[in-house]
Amino acid sequence: MQTTIPGFPRLGEHRELKFAVETYFKDHDAQKLQQTGKDLREKHWRLLQDNGLTEIPSNDFSFYDQMLDTACLLNIIPQPLRSAGLSDLDSYFALARGSQTDKVDVKARPMKKWFNTNYHYIVPLIDAETTIHCSGTKIFDEYLEAKNSGIETRPVLIGPFTFLRLSEIQSDVDQTKLLESMVESYRHILQKLAALGATWIQVDEACLVQELSQADVAFFKKIYQALLKDAPLKVLLQTYFGDIRESYQTVINLPFDGIGLDFVEGKQTLALVQSGFPKDKLLYAGVLNGKNIWRNAYQQTLTLLESMNDLNIVLSTSCSLLHLPYTVANETLAEETKRYFSFAVEKVIELTQLRSILAGNTELLEKNKALFSGNRCQPNQVMKEKLQQLTENDFQRSATYETRKKTQHALFGFPQLPTTTIGSFPQTKEVKQTRGKYRRGTIDQQTYDQYIAKQIIEWINWQEDIGLDVLVHGEFERNDMVEYFGQQLSGILFTTNGWVQSYGTRGVKPPIIWEDIERLQPMTVKWTRFAQAQTSKPVKGMLTGPVTILNWSFPREDIGLRETVYQLALAIRQEVLDLEAAGIQMIQIDEAALREKLPLRRSDWHKEYLDWAIPAFRLVHSQVKEATQIHTHMCYSEFSDIVPEIAAMDVDVISFESARSNLTLLDELRRQQFQTAVGPGVFDIHSPRIPTVDELTTTITNILDKLPADQVWINPDCGLKTRGVIETKESLEHMLQAVHRVREGSANGE
Repeated sequence: MQTTIPGFPRLGEHRELKFAVETYFKDHDAQKLQQTGKDLREKHWRLLQDNGLTEIPSNDFSFYDQMLDTACLLNIIPQPLRSAGLSDLDSYFALARGSQTDKVDVKARPMKKWFNTNYHYIVPLIDAETTIHCSGTKIFDEYLEAKNSGIETRPVLIGPFTFLRLSEIQSDVDQTKLLESMVESYRHILQKLAALGATWIQVDEACLVQELSQADVAFFKKIYQALLKDAPLKVLLQTYFGDIRESYQTVINLPFDGIGLDFVEGKQTLALVQSGFPKDKLLYAGVLNGKNIWRNAYQQTLTLLESMNDLNIVLSTSCSLLHLPYTVANETLAEETKRYFSFAVEKVIELTQLRSILAGNTELLEKNKALFSGNRCQPNQVMKEKLQQLTENDFQRSATYETRKKTQHALFGFPQLPTTTIGSFPQTKEVKQTRGKYRRGTIDQQTYDQYIAKQIIEWINWQEDIGLDVLVHGEFERNDMVEYFGQQLSGILFTTNGWVQSYGTRGVKPPIIWEDIERLQPMTVKWTRFAQAQTSKPVKGMLTGPVTILNWSFPREDIGLRETVYQLALAIRQEVLDLEAAGIQMIQIDEAALREKLPLRRSDWHKEYLDWAIPAFRLVHSQVKEATQIHTHMCYSEFSDIVPEIAAMDVDVISFESARSNLTLLDELRRQQFQTAVGPGVFDIHSPRIPTVDELTTTITNILDKLPADQVWINPDCGLKTRGVIETKESLEHMLQAVHRVREGSANGE
C-alpha cells in the first residue's frame, strides 16, 4: 500500500521562510530569498522520503500563498501592476501586501479565509483585460528541482473549478472565453509536465465539498471533460474539508486516475465510497486528521480501511499538513504529554506505521492501543456542574440594545463618527526583546512593569494628542491575542516551536486544549486599569472571545466543541465582570474567528455551530450593566450571509475588516436593516502602505452613503501590532484628519 500527503508545511522547522521573506522586504535580495526557498524544499522532500512516504508532492511550497501562485502562473495580474515596471517577485508581493513607492501605489488584493481554517488566501481578480495563459514557470521549476535531486514528485495545483469559484470575476468578463482559456492553460500545464517526465499531477478541488447546485456540478464536469481528454499524464483529483455528495457520481465517472477523499470531516464519504467506487481508480483515502494534532487511534483507522479492503487504496491525510506545526520533536513538553501529539512530521510517520501494521507489524498496533487504553485527563466535576446550572438568563442582557444606546449616549457624549483603534499598537523589536528578557528571568518584575507602564503612558498621551475618542492601552504585555489568554487559563498547553502559517509571513502557535478550562486569576485588569488612570477618556478593556480562542486552538477530541466553548465563555465572563468592577466602561471582546468553523454546508450552520457559538459569546457579556458598552471585532471573513446571527450577538458596537473588500458588507447591513453601531475598517493594517487623507476621506464618505452617521464608528481594519511605528502613527493621524474633514463638511451641510 502506498502513502502520501496532499501537502507539507512551508514555513520551515524554525520559520526560515518567514524570516527570509521579511528580510527580502528590506533588502530585496532575490537571490538570497530564492536560495532559502530551494533549501527548504530540498529539506522537506528529503524528510518525506526518509520517513517512508512513497508519493511526494511538489509545488505545495509558496513564498506567500498558493492561490496567488496560481494567479501568477496563469498571468492573472491586475492592470496597474502589469505596467508598473516591477520585477515578477515584487509584483507578486505587491498583490499580497500592496506597494507604495514613487513609481507605483497599489492596494493589496482582498484576503479571505481558506474554507474552515485559519489560513488566509489572496483573492485573484479576473477582469475584461485579463489574458489567461500559462506564463509562469514555478510548477515546472520545482518539479525539475526535485527530479535533479533524485526525487520523483507529484506536482500540486489548485484546480480550475476551485480557482474560478474563489476568484473575483468582474461582470464584463466573457464567460465562454474565460472557460476556454482556463482549460487551454491547464492542458498546457499537463502537457509540459508530461514532457518534463512527470507521471502524475494533483489538482486540488476543495470547492467540491461545498453545497453545489446541478449547474455547479455540470460546470465542473464540462471543465474536466475537456481537460482530461487525452490527458498526457495521470491526474489525481484531491478534495478535503468535507465530502463531495453532490458531485460524487460525476467525479467517479470522469477519467481521473486517482480520487482523494476526506474520511475525517467528510460525514458521508464512507457511505459514498461503499455505494460504489471504480476498481480501475486509486482511492487516496484521507484517514489521518490533517488539521488536528492528536495521535491517530490505529485500530479505528484499520477498521475503517477493512470496510474498503476490496479497493485500491493509497493512505493519506485528510488535507494538506499546512495547518499543523512542523514536529513534536522540537517541543519541551513532558514526554508523557508529547506522546499524545502528532504534528506534520509525525503524521507522515503514522502513515508509514499504518502501512507497516497492514503488512503484519502487530507490535506497533499494540503499542498504539496501549496509548488509548487509559484516561488522558480527569473530568472537572465542578465545571460540569457550572455548565449544568446555566439558565436562559445567563445568555441575555437585561436591557435592550435601544435602551442601552440611549444610556451610553448620555454617558459618553461622543461626537459624530467616534474614533478608536482595534486594540494593539506596534510590537517593536524592543517590546518583544523586553518580554523575552522577562520570560527568561533576566529582568525582574519591577523592571518589566516599569517598561510596560512607560509604553502605555507614551501611547495613551499620543492617542490623546491626535484626538482619538476611545483609547486602548496597546497590549505591549501580550504576545498573541489567543496565546496570552490561554497561558493564564488552566487546561491549555502551549508549544515552544509549534508555528502554523496564518497568512504570508504571519505564523501563530495555536494552543492545545488539553483538559477542562478554568480562569485562575484576573488576566487583563492590572494594565487596563493603569491605562485608564492616565486619561479622562474611556480606555477599552481588550479581551479575546471564547469562540475565537476555540477556533484558533487545537481542540480536544474526547468532548464536543460546545462543551469546550462554554467552559471558555465562563472564564472570559469572569474577566469581563472584573474589568467592569475596576471601572472600565467599555470592553471589547474580539471574535475575529467567529465564522472560521462555520460548516461549509449551509444546512449544517445552526445545528452544528451557530446554535452554540452565538450563545457562547452572549454568555460572556450578558451580566454587565446597562451603561457598560460592549464592543466586538471580526476580521478577514465573509459575514454577509450571517448578518442576523451577528445581530444576535447583542453587542453595542461591532468593528470589522472592510478595507480590502470595498465596503461590500455595508450594502448587506443596510438591506437587512442592521441596527448595531458598526466600525468598518477604513485602512488595511496588513499592508505597509500608508493611506492618504484624501483617500480616507473618500472611504468615510462612501461609508456614509451606505449607513447613517449616528451608526458609524471610524477605525482601522484590525490591530496594529504587525505595523511599524511610523506607519501606524501616520496612518492614524491621516484617519483623524479625514474624520475631522468629514465632520466639518457635515456641520456645514456639505
